Amino acid sequence: MRAVTLAHEDDFEGWRDAARSLALLGTPASEISWQVGDGVADLFGAGAAAPPPADGPAFSVPRPFVDLARSVICHNDPERFSLLYALLLRIREQPRAMEDAADPLVQRLQRMAKEVRRDMHKMHAFVRFREVEAEGTVRYVAWFEPEHHIVRSNAGFFVRRFASMNWSILTPELSIHWDGETLTESPAAVRADAPDGDPVEETWKTYYSSIFNPARLKVKAMTKEMPKKYWKNMPETALVGELIQGAQAREARMVETSRGQIGDNALAAWEAVRAEAMGCTRCHLYKCGTQTVFGEGPLDARIMFVGEQPGDQEDLAGRPFVGPAGQLFDRALADAGVNRVSTYVTNAVKHFKFERRGKRRIHSKPEGPEIEACRWWIEQERILIRPPITVALGATAARSLFGKAVTIGSMRGRAHAVPDGGEAWVTVHPSFLLRVRDNREQEYARFVEDLAAIGERAKALA
Repeated sequence: MRAVTLAHEDDFEGWRDAARSLALLGTPASEISWQVGDGVADLFGAGAAAPPPADGPAFSVPRPFVDLARSVICHNDPERFSLLYALLLRIREQPRAMEDAADPLVQRLQRMAKEVRRDMHKMHAFVRFREVEAEGTVRYVAWFEPEHHIVRSNAGFFVRRFASMNWSILTPELSIHWDGETLTESPAAVRADAPDGDPVEETWKTYYSSIFNPARLKVKAMTKEMPKKYWKNMPETALVGELIQGAQAREARMVETSRGQIGDNALAAWEAVRAEAMGCTRCHLYKCGTQTVFGEGPLDARIMFVGEQPGDQEDLAGRPFVGPAGQLFDRALADAGVNRVSTYVTNAVKHFKFERRGKRRIHSKPEGPEIEACRWWIEQERILIRPPITVALGATAARSLFGKAVTIGSMRGRAHAVPDGGEAWVTVHPSFLLRVRDNREQEYARFVEDLAAIGERAKALA
């Protein structure tokens, strides 16, 4: 029996090195005992001797196996090391073994990897930092209880997301700390080590209660995505029970209340989101543009137009659709009989992406990660405004709205249902009309027809 002791529960490098040596020695999975630190060995029993170093030709494995192993190592199943090693031996004999989706071992490991990724997503979504001040220094501290050994693997996300903050994440397994330059670890913590709240939470609760829409409440779906075990760590979830209990009465009041009567809470919530967006660092584009260009328009708008990104003039003015494309857009709306003042206009990406050519800043198309990073702001705007119709102007806006790349030709000219109950329409971006050389008049006329149909549909929904 061979014994392998790993440094910690998610010691991928230690497992990889030991697995390579053992595979070169031809050691069967049943003759290896894997354990962590001073922990108890897994179901294959206690080992007697550490594996000697193996001198043999290097061998390669498919990249998907490496990615799978990195995730599975973080699972809490004590058999994970042995299961991965068994698959490694199989891949050495059958390089395409992972392609057999019906294989029970492959299925089990893929399921474990999915559970780890889901737990990592929960950590991204449900960590809530509280401000703590000690000896004149501000630090942000959060408490989280992961299901799997994901804290080290997830640290990079928080370093990138909160690079300028001094923060700590405490968990029952280990704690991680960032001082703006260095990431460090410390032993496990208990819930009492984390603060209970700070003054910012009252503002956050006001915002959350303002955007809560009882007409769209789906309790089972909500608790599936946000299990109750995380509720005690998040300030907004203290309101969930009360909001659910009062949902029916609130829905009835919403039906009786005119859409034109926008309360102070909704305006305050929108202003809070806009203020937060001004400091957005969700992607690298904040380093490029002059400022965040947020949406504008009435909060009871029946039509929300979503463009691609601010241009040069929008970036300088801090307002959407004020440049050449915006002026053409205004003319087309007027020709279509749609009053722009009554609509809400915004962009899928809130910062100007450009390339310098001499003194000029030339528009550069946003890429997938940049669009995805900015979807948070579009979602917040749609939650607050709840437009019956959202119009994607161009492919970038359509990708943001639908969460995937789509073609304008396949989506144009008709309504598409969206999960929140509204409708989505797709047409070209007005900048397209500035670039087109052939049939410009016909393309403009078609664009006006799209806007007119959208305007008539908004009237019908009213």
